[in-house]
Amino acid sequence: MHYTQTALGLPIPMSLLNATTLNLASVLDQQLIRGPARIALVWNDLRMSYAQLSAAASQVAGGLTAMGIRPGDHVALLCPNLPYFPVAYFGILKAGAVVVPLNVLLRPREIAYHLRDSDSKALLCFEGTLELPMAQMAKAGIDVVSTCQDLIVMTTDPTAMNSPIDGTRTLAHLMYRHSQDFDTCPTAPDDTAVILYTSGTTGQAKGAELTHLNMLVNAMVVRELTLPIIGGDVENIAAVTLPLFHSTGQTAQMNAVLYAGGTLVLLPRFDPGTLLEIIKRERVTHWIGVPTMYWSLLEHARQNDVDVTHVAASLRLAVSGGAPMPVELMKAFEQTFKVRILEGYGLSETAPVAAFNHLERPSKPGTVGQPVFGVQIRCVDDTDEPVPVGTPGEVVIRGHNVMKGYYKRSEATAEAMRNGWFHTGDIGTVDSEGYLSIVDRKKDMIIRGGLNVYPRELEEVLITHPAVAQAAVIGIPDARLGEEVKAFIVLKPGVMVTEDELLDWSKEQFAAYKYPRHIEFRTELPMSATGKILKRELRGEGTSSVTRIDERHPRV
Repeated sequence: MHYTQTALGLPIPMSLLNATTLNLASVLDQQLIRGPARIALVWNDLRMSYAQLSAAASQVAGGLTAMGIRPGDHVALLCPNLPYFPVAYFGILKAGAVVVPLNVLLRPREIAYHLRDSDSKALLCFEGTLELPMAQMAKAGIDVVSTCQDLIVMTTDPTAMNSPIDGTRTLAHLMYRHSQDFDTCPTAPDDTAVILYTSGTTGQAKGAELTHLNMLVNAMVVRELTLPIIGGDVENIAAVTLPLFHSTGQTAQMNAVLYAGGTLVLLPRFDPGTLLEIIKRERVTHWIGVPTMYWSLLEHARQNDVDVTHVAASLRLAVSGGAPMPVELMKAFEQTFKVRILEGYGLSETAPVAAFNHLERPSKPGTVGQPVFGVQIRCVDDTDEPVPVGTPGEVVIRGHNVMKGYYKRSEATAEAMRNGWFHTGDIGTVDSEGYLSIVDRKKDMIIRGGLNVYPRELEEVLITHPAVAQAAVIGIPDARLGEEVKAFIVLKPGVMVTEDELLDWSKEQFAAYKYPRHIEFRTELPMSATGKILKRELRGEGTSSVTRIDERHPRV
C-alpha cells in the first residue's frame, strides 16, 4: 500500500486521495442496501442477518483502529468455521488492514513462523476446545514473535470480557462501545487484501499476496458461473464444510455467497451424517467439497441405508475441487443424490478459481473445465513454448486472478511469474475445446484429503529428531483421502526409536493433517550421483514392509 504525508506528518494511504477504490468488504456493505434483514449466517441455532454481521464487523474494525492497526497492517486470523470468522475477516478488511488466515491445526512452532514471516501485528484467535486448545497454542507461538504484540481471544462465550489466556483480551472487549457503523477504508484495487500461505518444493510456506481486485472479481466470477444457483431472486443457501481459512471456502463460498446475498450454513468440521441432516433441515441449495468428502457422503448413505430424497429436493449444484475427482466416484454420487457435480481448478495464488465446468455446457468427466472469464490458461514445455493440443505440459495462467507475488520473496515471485505467466507446477493437457485436464504434478506436493502437505517441510523437521539421520517423505495412494503421507527413515548408528515414539513426536511438531501415518525404517535411501534422494525409486517399491500407523491413531 502506498502512502503520502499530511501536514501533521501522519501517514495516509494514497488510495484515500484517489477516487478509484475497491475493498473486498464491499461484498458485505452492499447487502445493507439490498437486503439488510436477510439471513447471512446460520450456525446451530444462531441466525445472523446481514445488518448484524455488518454491525459486528464494524465494531471489530473500530476496535482494531483504536488499538493502533492502520491501513496496510497485517492481522492474522486463526478460527474454524464459526460466525467469528466472517465477523473478524470483514472487520479487518473494513479497517483497511490485510487478513492473514491461518490453518486451525497449526502448532505453536508453525504459528510463530507464520506470524513472523507475515509481519502480522496482531492475531485474532478462537479459544478452541480441550482437544484443540487454539488460543493456548497461539499464545505459545506469539510469545516468541517480537513483531506481533496483540492476541485477541474469540471466546466460546461471545459476551465474555475476561480472557481465559493471561495477558490477552477478548474480542468482546475489543468491540466494546465501538460504533456499529464503520466507514470502510477506501483501499486501492491493487492493495493487498489477503495473504494466503502456500508452499512448493522450497519447503517453508510462502505468503501469496491477493489483492482486493483478485479476491473480489474471483468471487463475482464464481457467482456468475453458478448464476442459477447463487443469485437472482431465489433463496440460496450454501453449506460450508471446507475451512474458511482455505482459498476455496473463502472465495468460492463465503465471499461469493455473501456477494449474492445468500446464506452461509457453517459447519466447523465435516461429518457426513451431520451434513446430510443440515441439507435437509436448512434446505441447502449449494455445497462445495473435496473428493474425499463426496466419498464419505456416498459411503455413509450406503452403509446406513439413508434416504437421500431430501438432498435431491433441495441441493441444486455440487462443486468439487482441491484434488481430481475419480470419474466413477462422480458418476456414483450423481446417480445416488440426483445432483450435478461441477469440477473446477485453481490455486491459492489464483484467488483461487482459474478453470471451471460451466453450467450451460456439457461437463467432461476427468477435466476441470475451461478458463473462467478474463483468465487464460496454457500448457507449455520447459522453454515456455505452448505444446500441441492434447500434449502434456506445465499449466501456466494469467489474468485478473493471479496474485501480485509472494510476500517478501522476490526471487520466488520472479521464478513463478516467468514471461508474464504464473507457473503452477502442475502438468496438464488442453483439448481442442479448451477443457483442461490435470494429469500429474511437477512438484512433490502431496494432496491429502484436499489439503496440501509439503514433503520438504516435514523432512527438515524430522531430521531434527535426535535419532533420525535421514528422512524422505512421499505421498502414496489412499482410497479415502486420495493420498496419504509416508516417511522413510534412516536412524543414526547406535540410536533407536520406535515407530510409536517417532509418531507421537511428529504429532507434536505438525498439524494433524500433516504428520506421517506410514513409517518405514531403512538402512539407507536410494541416492543419485549428486547425493539427491531418488524419490521415484521409493514410490516404485512395494508397501509390504510399511508400518500401518493409522489403525491406532485415527486419521483427521
